[in-house]
This record gives sequence, C-alpha cells and structure tokens, in this order.
Amino acid sequence: MNFLAHAYLSGGNKEILVGNFIADFVKGKQQLALFDAPIVKGIELHRTIDSFTDTHAIVRETKVKLREKYNHYSGVIVDVFFDHFLAKNWHHYHSAPLTNFASDVYNTIQSYNDVLPVDVKYMLPYMIRGNWLLNYAKVEGVARTLSGMANRTKFRSRMDEAVGELEEHYDYFHAQFEMFFPLLVAHAKEWLRENYKAN
Repeated sequence: MNFLAHAYLSGGNKEILVGNFIADFVKGKQQLALFDAPIVKGIELHRTIDSFTDTHAIVRETKVKLREKYNHYSGVIVDVFFDHFLAKNWHHYHSAPLTNFASDVYNTIQSYNDVLPVDVKYMLPYMIRGNWLLNYAKVEGVARTLSGMANRTKFRSRMDEAVGELEEHYDYFHAQFEMFFPLLVAHAKEWLRENYKAN
C-alpha cells in the first residue's frame, strides 16, 4: 500500500502515523533507537502492512496482470492503484472528507519535523504542494505519481506507462481492491490491538 492507505491504517494515533509514514526511510534496527517507542510501533505497523499485502493471494494475483510488462515494479504499481481506489471511494471508509484527512496528516507529520529522516524532509514539501493524498483520487494524480517514481528509478521501469493499464482494466483493479482492503483493515486493527497500548 502507498502513503494514503498507510496513513488511514494508523488508527488515528499521531505517533503511529509518523512512524508508519517514515518507515520506508528508516533502514535497519539500529536506526529504530533514534525514535520514541510509539513511533517505532508505527514503523513496525508499516512493515506488517507491507508483509501482509505482498504475500496475500489477492495481491499476488493482481500483480500477475502487470508482471510481464513491469516485472518487479508490478507491486509498486498495485500499491498506487489501490491508493487511488481508497481515495476515490474515501467516503465509504472514513467520516471526515479526504481534504480534511490529508490536511491533518500533513500537519501531523510537519509537527514532528525534528525526528523526520532527511529524505522525508526533502519529499514532504513536494507532497504537500501537490497534495498527493488528495490527488490519488484522480487518474491524473496516479499518472503523476507513477511518472515521478519512474524518474527516480535507476533502470527503465516503464511505470510512467502503467496508468494505461489502470484505465484499460479499471473494473478489474477496483474489484481486487474491494476484495483485499477490508482484509488489510482487519489485519492492521488486530495488530494494533495486540501490539500497541496508547497511554
């Protein structure tokens, strides 16, 4: 899952959200010592979400649709597609408008600026300026996200072309998301119940 789903799955806790948001930029166990325990739990939540997603049969089946053309980038593309469907159907999942939720996420992450990894500090202004979380709801926003990812890869990924796959097989990818996402929500909630106790 991409940024929006990870934020949504943080359960409304600010420190869990921060950890979940920065997890891909925190490498190795030694770096975990730099953060307070609740933020570490957010990092761990991010990793269990990724593990559950990457190994689930529905997601594996979805990636097959893309693998021939996009190879190991197919998982990244599916993550972005699924964020699109979460954003587009946001009212089914959250009582607050996506505009408000996105603004709250940006404000929360900025309020923890002192602990953000350098790469997050570099990326965050671009995310806020482009309102990535909100713009996942538009196919054009998906196209911009995938193009940006393609520009940052060392090799020719062709991810900038993947929005065409979304448009051509839109109903299929939507149906896959609808089957998978409730399972992921239940998994994340159960993990938080078992592993995190708020003060």
